[in-house]
Amino acid sequence: MEMTKLGIGWRPEIALAIERRHDLEFVEVLFENTQCGIPEALCRLKDRGVAIIPHAVSFSLGGAERPDVKRLRRFNRLAVALGAPFVSEHIAFVRADNKESGHLLPVPRTKKALQVVVENVLIAREHLSVPLVLENIATICDWKNSEMEETEFISEILKQTGCSMLLDIANLYANSVNHGFNAVDLLNQLPLEKIAYVHTAGGVVRDGVYHDTHAHPVTTGVHNLLETLLTMTTPPRVMLERDDNFPDEATIHNELDSISKIISNNQNRMTCLTH
Repeated sequence: MEMTKLGIGWRPEIALAIERRHDLEFVEVLFENTQCGIPEALCRLKDRGVAIIPHAVSFSLGGAERPDVKRLRRFNRLAVALGAPFVSEHIAFVRADNKESGHLLPVPRTKKALQVVVENVLIAREHLSVPLVLENIATICDWKNSEMEETEFISEILKQTGCSMLLDIANLYANSVNHGFNAVDLLNQLPLEKIAYVHTAGGVVRDGVYHDTHAHPVTTGVHNLLETLLTMTTPPRVMLERDDNFPDEATIHNELDSISKIISNNQNRMTCLTH
C-alpha cells in the first residue's frame, strides 16, 4: 500500500528546521521567491532526494489577460533545474486592467469564466514540460452571478484541462466556515482521485470571519478535515504551509508531527481493514 508522503512549504526563515527534518519527502517552493536563483539549502535537499515542487501565485490563470509566456518559460526552467515532478498554481485571478490585487481573487463561476480558465491553463501547459496542478482558494466574498457550485466549477476545469488537483483543505475549511457549507459534503463532490497533493495551514477568527492566514497554528477543524479526507482516499502527499509569523523550530516540528500522526493513524487503520 502506498504511503502518503509528508512535506512542507520551504521558506528561508525555516530552512534550517526543514533541513534537520529527515522524514520530509518533498517541499514546495514559491516560484516568485526564486527570481535571484535557487537557494543552496534547496539544492542540498534536492541532492538528498527530497522532491521539490515549484508553486506559483501570480500567473492569474482566472484573469482575462493571457498568461505571460516569458514568465511561464522561467517557471519551466525552474522546474527542470529542480527535477520537479510537477508545478502548481491557483484557480484565481490576481490582476485586471494592469492593476495588481496583491491577493488571490475568486473567479466568477460562470460558463464563460470557466472557458477563460481552461484556455489559460491550456496555454500554460503548452510552455511547461511537467504537469500543471491546480489549487482551490479561500474566499471571503462570492460573486452573485455564479452559475455553478465551487466543486462543480473545479471539477469541470480539471476535466477539461486534464490537470490534477492541489487540494487545499485549509481553504476548503475556511470557505465552509465563512459561507456556511458542510466541508465533508464538499469533499464528497470533488474528484479526489485527481489529488496530486494536499495543503494544510493555520488560520484565525477575527470579527466572526475565519481568515486563512498561513501565520497561525493549524486548527483542529483543519486536522479533523484531513482525517476525514484520509478515510476517503490516500493522497500521494500532504504538506504544511507556514508563510509568516514563523515559530521556533520545535513548534514547526510539532506541527509536522501532528500531520505525520494523522497519516500514520490512517495507514494503520487501512492495514487493519486489509487483514
